[in-house]
Amino acid sequence: SRSSGSRRCARSVAASAGGGGVGLHGAAHRRGIWSIRDDLLMPRSPYFPVEAAGQERGPSPMVMERFQSVVSQLFQHRIIRCGGPVEDDMANVIVAQLLYLDAVDPNKDIIMYVNSPGGSVTAGMAIFDTMKHIRPDVSTVCIGLAASMGAFLLSGGTKGKRYSLPNSRIMIHQPLGGAQGQETDLEIQANEMLHHKANLNGYLAYHTGQPLDKINVDTDRDFFMSAKEAKEYGLIDGVIVNPLKALQPLPASS
Repeated sequence: SRSSGSRRCARSVAASAGGGGVGLHGAAHRRGIWSIRDDLLMPRSPYFPVEAAGQERGPSPMVMERFQSVVSQLFQHRIIRCGGPVEDDMANVIVAQLLYLDAVDPNKDIIMYVNSPGGSVTAGMAIFDTMKHIRPDVSTVCIGLAASMGAFLLSGGTKGKRYSLPNSRIMIHQPLGGAQGQETDLEIQANEMLHHKANLNGYLAYHTGQPLDKINVDTDRDFFMSAKEAKEYGLIDGVIVNPLKALQPLPASS
């Protein structure tokens, strides 16, 4: 019948729209307009298998349970992780962890490991403002990659307590985004982007000690640094070359 044919057609259109890549406007709508470059996505872990076509991707329940157990034990040692793209859900978790650890002991440092390609500016600023709001010092450590907002959060740790492992890469650049609509709408979004650019560069100048004019030039395009170069630039305070002190094992549950 005509109605059943229409329903089949609608299902076909919905299926084709939901599969494959996401268009520019769809991606911008889902992530927000202030996001990192699409080509700086982190690779998936081989321990998180990709399911067959049509099924959701992600780790198996057993792998996820073990992973959460490790994260929980690290959290008890006041170690948190900023891993993967910076987005709202991840930011909300980190903000909650920072606030909780502040309430538990305001005089003991928090260590945040950063391995992130960057992401949403507003989500990143939520983490950054919370780092500055709480009483404990927040020591940041780069492992792997700290790019865009990831590099900003790395530099936003307590001065004297910002580190990187020797083979990590750090990258800074200006905010990227897109907009659509009428001329007035485009002007509004362009002004918002200029605000974020000026705000981020101002903080980077403060965190690094570099002149603002140099920050403006360096962030005009992707500016990659090694751990040693990031230390010389002022983004971090030291490169960790000796083994980290082993964590004391937790007592076995009875």
